[in-house]
Amino acid sequence: MGALTVIVNIIYIVVCLAIIAIVLLQAGRSAGISGAIAGGAETFFGKNKGRAYEALLSKYTGWIAILFVIISVVLVFLLRA
Repeated sequence: MGALTVIVNIIYIVVCLAIIAIVLLQAGRSAGISGAIAGGAETFFGKNKGRAYEALLSKYTGWIAILFVIISVVLVFLLRA
């Protein structure tokens, strides 16, 4: 296993952990940003703060998923060589 394969594997593990964390941070469809944050946060920060947070997490999930697929393809080519 070459040095490039080891580096790509480490990046792959970091991306996997990042996608798990970002997906777990997102609230369910029916919950919104519920619980401890939504109650006082809506009046203090404004009503769009929760939606902006969810939109940001959604955007990050998309980019991390694309990165995950690209790194997966790169690993397949590296491990076949």
